[in-house]
Amino acid sequence: MDKLLSNIRACDVCKAHLPLDPKPIVIAHPETKIALISQAPGRIAHLSGIPWDDPGGRQLKKWLNVSDQKFYNPKNFAIVPIGFCYPGKGKSGDLPPRPECAPLWHQSIFNHMQNLQLVILIGQYAQKYYLKQKSKRTVTDTVSTFHEYLPTYFPLPHPSPRNRFWLTKNPWFDHEVLPALRKKVKDILV
Repeated sequence: MDKLLSNIRACDVCKAHLPLDPKPIVIAHPETKIALISQAPGRIAHLSGIPWDDPGGRQLKKWLNVSDQKFYNPKNFAIVPIGFCYPGKGKSGDLPPRPECAPLWHQSIFNHMQNLQLVILIGQYAQKYYLKQKSKRTVTDTVSTFHEYLPTYFPLPHPSPRNRFWLTKNPWFDHEVLPALRKKVKDILV
């Protein structure tokens, strides 16, 4: 696993398409229990090298009901985005993740994680990539039917502050999805 992660962190396959130099961000361990698959690191993560160290990350940790210590322990959580590098800014947020990373690296990473019990799919790119035709028409539809994807996958919306209107419009998320998510995470990390 160490050699694989070193190779990923040295990757520059999509360098010509990035606004900043490649800085692949990935966290994994052979004993990882839960994988978090999201879009791609944001600009803050690119600059600091620390994934989810921003308002969206704070929200995600609240949703999971875990401390920073538990969250950043690679035996608990792997952080494996669809795109490992910051893709740049678009009109309404960050650009989509680069398409090279997931097909190039994900299977190798997952082959090394023999204790993996749950894959949390954060946002549309992760859900479309992993659920394929089983994903629903929208993230809302996919998240509202999260039970269909268990025990392997647990779909979530992106925890970005930009999604506060989505959360307001969908109160069932707080009442139905989060309790199930927290119970599942707690049971796995015990």
